Amino acid sequence: MTKRPHILFLMADQMAASRLPFHGHPLVQTPHLSRLAQEGVVFDSAYCNSPLCAPSRFALMTGRLPSRTGGFDNASDLPADTPTFAHYLRDAGYVTALSGKMHFCGPDQLHGFEQRLTSDIYPADYGWYVDWDHPDERPSYYHNMASVAQAGPCVRSNQLDFDDEVTFKAQRFLYDYARGTDSRPFCLTVSLTHPHDPYTIPHRYWDRYDHDAIDMPSLSYTQVPADAHSERLRRVYQLDEDTLTDEQIRNARHAYYGAISYVDDQLGAVLDTLEQCGLADDTIVVFSGDHGDMLGERGLWYKMSWFEDSARVPMIVHAPKHFSPHRVREAVSTLDLLPTFVDLTHPNGPPDFPVPIDGHSLLPHLTGQRGHDEVIGEYLAEGAIAPLVMIRRGRLKFVHSPADPDQLFDLESDPQELVNLAGRDDYAEILTRFRDDVTERWDLSALHGEVLESQRRRRLIARALSRGEVTPWDHQPFVDASTQYMRNTVDLDDLERRARFPQVDPAD
Repeated sequence: MTKRPHILFLMADQMAASRLPFHGHPLVQTPHLSRLAQEGVVFDSAYCNSPLCAPSRFALMTGRLPSRTGGFDNASDLPADTPTFAHYLRDAGYVTALSGKMHFCGPDQLHGFEQRLTSDIYPADYGWYVDWDHPDERPSYYHNMASVAQAGPCVRSNQLDFDDEVTFKAQRFLYDYARGTDSRPFCLTVSLTHPHDPYTIPHRYWDRYDHDAIDMPSLSYTQVPADAHSERLRRVYQLDEDTLTDEQIRNARHAYYGAISYVDDQLGAVLDTLEQCGLADDTIVVFSGDHGDMLGERGLWYKMSWFEDSARVPMIVHAPKHFSPHRVREAVSTLDLLPTFVDLTHPNGPPDFPVPIDGHSLLPHLTGQRGHDEVIGEYLAEGAIAPLVMIRRGRLKFVHSPADPDQLFDLESDPQELVNLAGRDDYAEILTRFRDDVTERWDLSALHGEVLESQRRRRLIARALSRGEVTPWDHQPFVDASTQYMRNTVDLDDLERRARFPQVDPAD
């Protein structure tokens, strides 16, 4: 690449890879994303590095595991001195902009983005802290089953308000860039909150699917071996075998599929704007998610688990002029996006990273060479009582926590993760190697102490800052209305000429 490309990074929240047609789902309709998949590089075994919104996004943005940044749960503060991909690209001369969700907590709501076009849908304070000191007490802000029990069509929702604004602001950014004078390349992140629960969507999208054709979970609550973490998760979100009816489950999955089609339409509108502005040929488009959704599989919902539907995410890199369309089967993760973005935007080679990076560039995979085949992850939030770590290497996935029995699955012969190989003699040597790897990578006892200390600090701060006069940290987008539309400070003819795209030569 002689010319530095623009980067358009598209994100969907809680998007399970298994529910997408280009990963084999027979019902869900995503024509825009499917076109990206057909023309791009599709990663069939891409994972998040922590199956929860904020920790996953912090890992994605920094290329570092949550244990390195303190991004343990959905009320964690990403330190302002932690470099993100927005810092690296901005330092390299890019315009960096965010439209949508990134779940930053704390007073720094930019983390390297030069422009943040919307507020966040989630609170920026520490109020959603996790409390491992009292594992049997359930805070009211934890997930419960209301999202499933109340699933169905709606006219409007909080999330529709947010995502409609995210899409509009992203399109506006592209229009303004195309008719502006800034010669810097851009990195625009567009991050929608759908198809995240609550499971509700307007009839326009609900009616795209035959309700009776909606597939039900392939494995029910009673069809899977019991495991300690899953049992804790069910207690956290107050689910037992008789909590939900089949119709409630079908409604939730129906609305989720409709929400995926809504996401596809919204991202399709952004892609259309990119094309209309003449920017598509010079732009690398990347699509990914922050984690998946169990959707009732194994009697589990939402995320917070290392099972495939929770941890596996879609990932596409679309740049057909640079990378031939193909599929990658090796295991990669969203940790790998930061070093990939840096590789793609630094023509003279990547800079020296000032901190250790846990991700690996995807460039070898994109160019058809042999790349890495390993994912490491950490879960340190609600439903856990000690660190819960995962290693996916080749066809094997290993899950370990000091509090629970080990789990080892062969994802090729056992894609539904029903057979735990950790207790089999013929896998004893493999299990030992995985355990040795965990010991080498982590001091889990020390990490447990760090998590507890962080939770205790944030509980105190959350209580203290909620008393008396409250100073919110939520991002407040500023719009300078004095420079918008028609104003007497700008000549009318000049303003109209500059605001029109494409511009017309007055001589014509």
